Amino acid sequence: MGTTTAVREDNSILELTRLNRLMKLSEGEPEIRIGLIDGPVGAHPDLVGARSQTLLGGASINCQNINSLACQHGTFITGILCSRRGSQAPGICPNCTILVRPIFCEEMYGNPPCPEVTTEELARTICETVDAGVNTINLSLGLANTALIDYPDLEAAIAYAMGKGVLLVAAAGNQGNLGPLPLFKHPWTIPVIACDARGQIAHGSNLGLSVGRSGLIAPGVNVTSTAPETGFTSMSGTSVAAPFVTGEIALLQSLFPRQSAAQIRRAILRPGVRRGSVCPPLLDAWESWQFLSDQTG
Repeated sequence: MGTTTAVREDNSILELTRLNRLMKLSEGEPEIRIGLIDGPVGAHPDLVGARSQTLLGGASINCQNINSLACQHGTFITGILCSRRGSQAPGICPNCTILVRPIFCEEMYGNPPCPEVTTEELARTICETVDAGVNTINLSLGLANTALIDYPDLEAAIAYAMGKGVLLVAAAGNQGNLGPLPLFKHPWTIPVIACDARGQIAHGSNLGLSVGRSGLIAPGVNVTSTAPETGFTSMSGTSVAAPFVTGEIALLQSLFPRQSAAQIRRAILRPGVRRGSVCPPLLDAWESWQFLSDQTG
């Protein structure tokens, strides 16, 4: 079980999702491993104690260009998950192990843009990350391909993760689309859309039947987290919202180690809440904890 820790009470985004209550119960456990398919991670004092490792076959975990979007993005998402408690960054599960698989280019201007990847590359990387022994994969990224094409390799990779009991959390995207998206055609993926500190859905978040069916809303507007070296910065978007769901999963897996991935997934998707056709409910970490407590009690 996780250790008790102090959590700032004035953080409205943690209060909104009741993650602050869950964070008082645990900082996570080292045996819970999060696969972070993202950019490389820059050095920062609040990440010094983080259990970050690079995946075999991936690029270096360390940034080569601290000014690149890839470096800034990877460092930011890592801070949401595992910055030290008391940091300006959320630091949801600092004791969990983060396995970083850099996938974004570090050039200032890429083609496609560095936060985007191809479906073929993503499918291969998901399988590699599953094979590394992770519990959950965070996908705070965008796909460069159109939503109207079937991608059997990607669907097979998601099915492979499901068969291995690895949860997949993915940013829904910020193009303001309403319709099918290739990452979410397989129902195992958990899509995440962004909201502000009041719970209002962020303009531009992609919606659709798959998002409404198996997704969640999480904070993703003007969130503060770590920037390379010593600073902090604010970002917005569904890629910012996704690690809040991933962090909740990691804490629940730490607190309920005997629960299966399917049961954890069921708990975070709030089975007692009625869902809209294209819009999911808000993340509620404490409700998920109560659900699992009832199941194990």
